[in-house]
Amino acid sequence: MTAVSPHLDDAAFSVGGTLAALADAGHEVTVVTCFTASVPGPTGFALACQLDKGLPADADYMALRRDEDAAAMAVLGATPLHLDLPEAPHRGYGSAAELFAGAHEGDEVWRTVRDLLEAVPGDLWLAPQGLGAHVDHLQVLRVVAGTGRPVLWWRDSPYVLRDPDARPGPDLPGGLTALELPQDLDRRADACACYATQLGFQFGGPERMRAALAGLPEVLLADAAAQELAATVVSPAR
Repeated sequence: MTAVSPHLDDAAFSVGGTLAALADAGHEVTVVTCFTASVPGPTGFALACQLDKGLPADADYMALRRDEDAAAMAVLGATPLHLDLPEAPHRGYGSAAELFAGAHEGDEVWRTVRDLLEAVPGDLWLAPQGLGAHVDHLQVLRVVAGTGRPVLWWRDSPYVLRDPDARPGPDLPGGLTALELPQDLDRRADACACYATQLGFQFGGPERMRAALAGLPEVLLADAAAQELAATVVSPAR
């Protein structure tokens, strides 16, 4: 099983319970996170993105996040794989509004993501629907949708919490059906608690995170091929 996560927390926040259950069922689960590169001496909006988490300017923000991710994956029983690509604020996106206004002309990081993912194995993949329209999520959606692999598409959290009617990104394939696999939501919460730098900003703290996620089942979308493959992996929850 291979989950393709834009950022260091997206997979756990969105589908951590399912990943934990798959690992418990004896499957090898790998979480590939695309945008994890440290960028020395950040400035402008990129610097603001770590200062608003309460971190000093000289902190290696992404190194902290990679350590958090390693801890979270240990809780889930998954293996982390970090691609060394920069997040959108380090690719010229200069404000929060720009992150949700579509890809900049010339931002073709998706091509590099595509090339790197070609070497990653996995019979069944999991990936974001692009709810919330964050540019990094849309880039990953674009890549995974173009691979032709069987994919279970997750609802991006916390975006789905903020807007339950959020629409998927434009590259999400059509003709998909909702399904739920067995999921360990307590383990999801424990894994998410490892992302200490993010919890205040995203949820208002660890206890609010646990409360917010407690009522969020992991509903996946799949085409017929992905449904058939998922059924051979584990019987869907009733």
